[in-house]
Parts: sequence; C-alpha cells; structure tokens
Amino acid sequence: MPDVTEADPVTRDDDGDQVPSSDTFVESVPLEDDDSALFAGDTGVLPVEARRVLALVLQRRYVSAAEHPADWTALLTHQQVLSSRLHDLFVELVVDRGHEIAYKRQVRSDGLTIPVLLRDEPFKRVETLLMLYVRNRYHQEQGAGHPAAYVDAEEMTAYALGFLSHDETNLAARHREIENAVAGLVRERVLDEVATGRYRVGPVVEILLPVDRLRELTAWLQDGEGSADLADGTSQTEGTP
Repeated sequence: MPDVTEADPVTRDDDGDQVPSSDTFVESVPLEDDDSALFAGDTGVLPVEARRVLALVLQRRYVSAAEHPADWTALLTHQQVLSSRLHDLFVELVVDRGHEIAYKRQVRSDGLTIPVLLRDEPFKRVETLLMLYVRNRYHQEQGAGHPAAYVDAEEMTAYALGFLSHDETNLAARHREIENAVAGLVRERVLDEVATGRYRVGPVVEILLPVDRLRELTAWLQDGEGSADLADGTSQTEGTP
C-alpha cells in the first residue's frame, strides 16, 4: 500500500486501500489543446455559429433570413445570449420577425453616460430622395403580392432629375451625384445589384423609412423643398440601425 500522509486528501480503491486523491484527478488540458477552442488563446464560450452571427450583426447594417438563412436560424436560436453580449457593449439587438431582419441599435438612456459605438450616419439628400422612391416601389410590389421589388438605374436617375431646378445647367455633376447616391444605397444594402443597372430593393427600406417617416418625406417633396436640396447637396440625418 502506498504511503499516505495526513496532509494528502485520500480516497479508497475497490479493495478498501487508501490512495492519494491526486491519483484520481484527470490532468488538465491546455486551452490551446481544447477541442472547443477555435484559435490559439481562445477564451470564448459561444458555439461557432453564434459567434459568426454576432460578428455579422456587428459588421453589417442588418442580417436577413433571405441572404443568410443559416445565420438567421442561429440568431433566433441564440437570440438571448447574443442580446446579452451586445448589452455589454451598450448596444441593442432588434429582431423583426415579420420582415425577417435583425439589426443593432445604440442604447441611449437619460442619465446614463456611455461610450457610443454606433453613430448616426446621415443619408445625403439625393440618397433620401431615392430612398423614398424605392420605398414606394417596394410598398407597391408587396401590395401586389410580388415576392420582390426591382428598380432600374435609369428610372431612379429620371426620378431624381425631375426635382432639379429649371435653371440647373450642370447636368453632368447632377448625374454623378445620383450615381454616387445609388452606390451609397448599395453599400448600405438598401439596394442589391442583380444585373448591370438592375437592383432588388431590400426589405430593410421599410425599417429605415417607416410609415410616419414616409409621410414626412412625402410632405417634404410636395412642399417643393426637394428641388433645392438636390441642387445644394446638403445632408439630412437619418438614424442607422
């Protein structure tokens, strides 16, 4: 029988003999050798599919079921823990199950001083004008029962040019401004180019332009303010998810 000191915690084997408890311990595995670690020094606890969708939420304006079906499923499965992780950063996870879209939003609370990670990036006036156009198109196609709404670069250009002042002479500059606005909406994933000059309108446009905001912008155009704003290229603040 092995020598056992009083200081040693002991246990007994099947024959009733005492053995040091240290003999029954499983040797710890270094973290870098842990199968659950995704990279050297990994201390994360979320499964890989949850980490991936969390990174997508932080990276993109929104995550949709249509574009990322597997990630959407993971988001719904791990929604509670993902919300908790974002709350640690003073960011909210907003899940719109109707449109099957999820996006992040900066937490803002009176009396709470916090570092702001997400800032409101303004849409320029021409971008706002085109947003209104594609939002109306999306609404029309949805009302007609069509699964998707599409717009062409030519029709967006013609729509925007219709708000120019009658004495506008620098048409080349206005065309470039409109082209840049379209490119900006593509970067913001409001539009998805499916062919050269052909775009699918993303459902996020309904979130960016809810009904009350849509009415406000419609009044803005009807008051004749859109023409001047298109010419001067000033910006208008829009909240970004």
